[in-house]
Amino acid sequence: MIRIVIAIMAALSLAGAAAGGAQAAPQDRTATNGDVKIHYVVDGKGPLVVLLHGFPDYWATWKPLMAELNKAGWRTAALDLRGYNLSDKPAGEAAYAMPNLIGDVAAVIRAEGAEDAVVIGHDWGAAIAWQVAMNRPELVNRLVILSVPHPAGFAREMASNKAQQENSQYARNFQQPGFEKNLSAEGLANWVKDPAEKPGYVEAFRRSDFTAMLNYYRANYPRAAGGQTATPPAMATNTRVKAPTLVIHGMKDTALNAAGHSGTWDHVDADTTIVMFPDAAHFVQHDARDQVNRTVRDWLAARRR
Repeated sequence: MIRIVIAIMAALSLAGAAAGGAQAAPQDRTATNGDVKIHYVVDGKGPLVVLLHGFPDYWATWKPLMAELNKAGWRTAALDLRGYNLSDKPAGEAAYAMPNLIGDVAAVIRAEGAEDAVVIGHDWGAAIAWQVAMNRPELVNRLVILSVPHPAGFAREMASNKAQQENSQYARNFQQPGFEKNLSAEGLANWVKDPAEKPGYVEAFRRSDFTAMLNYYRANYPRAAGGQTATPPAMATNTRVKAPTLVIHGMKDTALNAAGHSGTWDHVDADTTIVMFPDAAHFVQHDARDQVNRTVRDWLAARRR
C-alpha cells in the first residue's frame, strides 16, 4: 500500500511539473473602440508586438511569426480587423474609414496596458500600420510593413505607372456596389496553400462580412488612375514616419508593384530597411515564411530597447 501511495504521489508530481513547464496557451481578448469590439489573440511575454492582417485573411495568418517572436521574448497581439471573423462588423462604408481603423489599433495597445508597440502589417494591415505611424507616432516604436508601399510611393505609382494602374483593376471592381455577391468563403480561401490551415480560414470567412471587407477599398483606396487619381480625404496628409522601419516585399506580387517602395527612405526619419524576396508573391509571410520570420526577428533584435 505504501508503495502504491508513493507511486501515485510521484506521478502527480511529474504531471504538475510538466504542466508548470508548459507554455501558456494563446489567449483570446477584446478591445473596444467606441462601440466596436475588436477580437485579438495574445501569446508570449515581453514588449508588445501588434500584428494586422489584410484581405482576405484573419489573425491566424501570423501564427508562424508569432511563434518565432514569442521564442525571442516578445508578446504578440494579432487582431481580427473589424468586419472579420470574431471582431464586430459595423454597417456602412464610413465605419471602415482610416481614422476608425487607426483607433482600433490604439484600442488594442491600450487594452494591453502598453504605451506603444512594434506594429506589423500586411496588405490592408500594412496600409493601416503606415497610417498609425504617421497619425499616432507615439504609439509605434518600430514599424514592419509587408507588401504595401508608403502612401506617397503608392500614390506616385497610381498616377504614373501603367503596370500598377492595371494591377489595381481588382480594387476598382471591389469598389463597385454589390460586388460582394461574387464572393464566397471557399473562394476567398483559395490562396491558402496549407491544407491543415485552410479549414480555419473558410470558417473565419464564413463568420466575416463580405461587404465590410470591400468597404476597406471603398472608403480608403484611391479612386480613378493616372492624372485623375484621388486620395480619400480621410488619409493622412502628413507622410513622415518617425519609427525605424522594415519593409518586406515579394517581387512576384501581382497586386502591388515593387517599384512603389522606391524612395520610401525619403519619408522615414529613422533607419529604413527594404528586403525583397524574388520568389514570393503577395502573401509573402507564407511564400517566404522562414525567411520573413528570421528577417523580422533579427531586425527587431538589433533594435531592441
